Amino acid sequence: MQFYQDTAEVPDDFGPSAVTIGKFDGVHVGHRAVIAHLERAARDQGLVATVVTFDQHPLNVIDPQHVPPALTSTAQRRELLEDAGVDATLLLRFDPDLQSKAPEAFVSEVLVDTLHARLVFVGSDFRFGAKGAGDVALLRRLGEQHGFTVELIDDVDLVDDVRPEGERRVSSTWIRELLGDGRVAEAARLLGREHAVRSTVVHGNQRGRAMGYPTANLDPACEGFVPADGVYAARVLHEGTVYPAAVSVGNNPTFEGVPAKQIEAHLLDVDIDLYDDRISVLFVAYVRGMVKFSSMDELAAQMRQDDLDIRLMLGLPAPV
Repeated sequence: MQFYQDTAEVPDDFGPSAVTIGKFDGVHVGHRAVIAHLERAARDQGLVATVVTFDQHPLNVIDPQHVPPALTSTAQRRELLEDAGVDATLLLRFDPDLQSKAPEAFVSEVLVDTLHARLVFVGSDFRFGAKGAGDVALLRRLGEQHGFTVELIDDVDLVDDVRPEGERRVSSTWIRELLGDGRVAEAARLLGREHAVRSTVVHGNQRGRAMGYPTANLDPACEGFVPADGVYAARVLHEGTVYPAAVSVGNNPTFEGVPAKQIEAHLLDVDIDLYDDRISVLFVAYVRGMVKFSSMDELAAQMRQDDLDIRLMLGLPAPV
């Protein structure tokens, strides 16, 4: 995939292209359905399938008090777009200059002069330009002037691909709600994959190792939306290898001084040195909530039960 972080990076001979524009946070099944439509149209017309997205949520500039947490980091989003088969991605910096750009200027500078668009896919509620002044009707008129067509991709076109009839529209907001409730298996259905959090493994307090359950503690500055506190069946991706794991999210109320939203991963049946390495935790299923235990023995007994429950969820045999 060709990847550009500024219009100035796009070569003069880029395109012609078929373009869709959006935040694409999570690159969920709805996004992938749009991208599939884009790719088919681009292939049929000999165009470059191109996604235009932004380095941050527009609300970070427009209304910082109401910015939703991102499902994925910019790096994760780039990887997911590439995996979806996009030919090119243009990552625009959403700053006050872009926010104040007139709709006509956005179209001429980005879609026409930079990407040489011939086809633009948008939803019927698409808005663009300063104060959202541009709508689909204006985009169509500008397309007639500049030589590109506008095609709508509405929910009805995607129903068979991404949701059963009558079910709620797939959205990043819905996925955030599910993850915030710990419903990671339901979120995975909407994402089309297991939700992932990525960070560097840091040194912990070694309590898990002392109890026979060594854990990889993730740096709290992680990529990806952190699900609700609790214990999860999961998988850990490290240097191309996937390991089954038991993962806890939260401050572990049995012990004092544990940081809020600490993520700890215990790899099942393997003990390897992960310190200072980056790993991805892929959440498979919710097991239970966080509980404050009255003794170490009670905690150890629960951890043994969690181990058995998680093995069952992941299709693994019981330990010998």
